[in-house]
Amino acid sequence: MTKSDDKRVPALRFKGFTDEWEQRKLGEVSTFINGRAYKQSELLNSGKYKVLRVGNFYTNDSWYYSNLELADKYYIKKGDLVYTWSATFGPHIWDGEKVIYHYHIWKIKLSKYLDKNFTLQILEADKAKLLSNTNGSTMIHVTKNNMENKVISIPNIKEQKKIGECLMKFDSLIELQQRKATLLKQLKSTLLD
Repeated sequence: MTKSDDKRVPALRFKGFTDEWEQRKLGEVSTFINGRAYKQSELLNSGKYKVLRVGNFYTNDSWYYSNLELADKYYIKKGDLVYTWSATFGPHIWDGEKVIYHYHIWKIKLSKYLDKNFTLQILEADKAKLLSNTNGSTMIHVTKNNMENKVISIPNIKEQKKIGECLMKFDSLIELQQRKATLLKQLKSTLLD
């Protein structure tokens, strides 16, 4: 982002976009909604809704269930933008069925000023920056207040959509290459056996 004559304009842009980028606090253009804390008696081995916990994003394939009927804000649906903030942290776009979510997860409601894919990329870049500023023994603490007060630069919604789509294509290519590398390593290991 270059700043010339007090105008916020990136050095590299998609053709056709010339507007200034606006600086806003993340909490002004989005809402972070805490999940719900559960009593052990509310977590069941089977039930109407799965209870999404941080581990379900990373390492844990086992689920708790609940039969509770809650306010709409306590459910995550396919396509919702969420953020895990405890121990392992980061943004995700939920790709599963409707679930109830645990309090170590925020559901992020975006205003009309933010595109979901663009926001996901902003949050991923912020996560990378947080991780690069710590050493291996430091536990990173992400608070709702800190997230809401982060100042981000945002273009108009059309430019956000272009940026978000472009970067999501890169993410897909990276994921494909990582899968390929994993398969090649498995093949090599098999051949060595």
